[in-house]
Amino acid sequence: MPIKVLSSLDAARIQWYHFKAIIVAGMGLFTDAYDLFCIAPVMKIISHVYYHGDSINTAVLSTSYAIALLGTAAGQLVFGYLGDRVGRRRVYGLCLAIMIISSFGCGFSVCTTRTSCVMVSLGFFRFILGLGIGGDYPLSATIMSEFANKRTRGAFIAAVFSMQGLGILVSSAVTMAVCVAFKRGGGGGSETEKEEVPSEADVAWRLILMIGALPAALTFYWRMLMPETARYTALVENNIVQAAKDMERVMSITDDISDETTTEPPPPPLPLPPSYTLFSLRFLRLHGRDLFAASVNWFLVDVVFYTSNLLLSQIFSHYSDKPSSTTTENVYDAAFKLAELGAIIAACSTIPGYWFTVYFIDKIGRVKIQMMGFFFMAVVYLVAGIPYTWYWSKHEQTKKGFMVLYGLVFFFSNFGPNTTTFIIPAELFPARFRSTCHGISGAAGKLGAIVGTVGFLWATEKVEEGDHMNNVYPDVNRMRAAFLILGGVCIAGIFVTYFFTKETMGRSLEENEHEQERVNNDESEVEPQNVDRQSSASTLLQTQ
Repeated sequence: MPIKVLSSLDAARIQWYHFKAIIVAGMGLFTDAYDLFCIAPVMKIISHVYYHGDSINTAVLSTSYAIALLGTAAGQLVFGYLGDRVGRRRVYGLCLAIMIISSFGCGFSVCTTRTSCVMVSLGFFRFILGLGIGGDYPLSATIMSEFANKRTRGAFIAAVFSMQGLGILVSSAVTMAVCVAFKRGGGGGSETEKEEVPSEADVAWRLILMIGALPAALTFYWRMLMPETARYTALVENNIVQAAKDMERVMSITDDISDETTTEPPPPPLPLPPSYTLFSLRFLRLHGRDLFAASVNWFLVDVVFYTSNLLLSQIFSHYSDKPSSTTTENVYDAAFKLAELGAIIAACSTIPGYWFTVYFIDKIGRVKIQMMGFFFMAVVYLVAGIPYTWYWSKHEQTKKGFMVLYGLVFFFSNFGPNTTTFIIPAELFPARFRSTCHGISGAAGKLGAIVGTVGFLWATEKVEEGDHMNNVYPDVNRMRAAFLILGGVCIAGIFVTYFFTKETMGRSLEENEHEQERVNNDESEVEPQNVDRQSSASTLLQTQ
């Protein structure tokens, strides 16, 4: 028999608390994106301050990118598991506190003169920051999915995830503002000062990192006031009365659940959860395919998404006909150009892609949007990669056309698998495994991000003759190969989505959970019937 508080949530009208939950949960994703995507211009400033204008060694550069991603993967696994064991709300505030403290820690990285000391300290705090960011992924998605109604659940989860786009835009805007302020304040503004990096630049990158903690800090109080989700309280803790009371306190569904809030007589206890555990044979039979599809799709899209962001700066250097050279650029101008490029892409491609998903996700469906996104990304990579040389050997218009074409990658990534891979794991799995399975899927994605990021940096490494300095550069043949490989990854995503991913649109979380169990029970009932028929047939033959 359905639990009324849960069916009332599924049928609830859209109300103010839904939007409040989007903002409170979304601020975590905002901070995630800010911290993960501001590192490129920050590393540009660090290369001037601590490496005297030389390119940062590829090993150091790849480690600086990968360390936060590795921490994110670990955080998704650890806090995703804790979200199912001790409750979403208890762990949720802890993740945000870790992000706030570690963001300030990045800015206060010890040492101001020794390069190795600064990079080790920054790497330590970036890893801790990644733990908090990683925990926020499964908890934000799970909490929003368990609060939302089934008609607009996809749009609500997508709206939470869309805060990443705003975080990317704000990180770029803050970086540009800090660079302009420090430049005008007397640190490296004139042409004659290019060769001497102002000491204030060491403060600039620290300030950029610490500002990312402010939005999270502003929402910490409201996050701690959020009640535990009704689904966790009712289905995992087996306390229907408390679940109904919690929802009455924050949402207007009193008429539907008033009979569940009475304590006299108390409702009968819920039946014990099924006996199977995570990764048991029964779990793998019921949910293994879903976990495989969610993990592989997230892995594939993050390989593409994070590699595309690194490719972007290389392509822009080629487009501007002024290849990035840290030995000749002003420290603030170098970081400003990277941030400006990120702001343009975020405003023109990334953010529109997120909001297209918000609008269409509950009309078209998750699977169709995911397949469409993979398909158009593959088309863009193949169309841009095969004639790559032609775009740069012609006049200015073809170069502009190439940049517009490449911008479509970010649009269809977010109006496609980058968003849907965040949504689907929060809808498929049982309540007692939901956060854990989302964390496993997300951790697979971050491993894909590490593969894409580190693989790209090392694949495009060039050792210059003479000074043996590592340098990442947009070699034509390697860029073409990168485009074709990424196109192939997108094609693989189409096949995995088509053959393994289930649609979750328009159904309650409990319907999604029990659908596979019903299919499995039907199959198990057929087998004894077949055995009985075979036994009857053999008996009949023997009597004849």
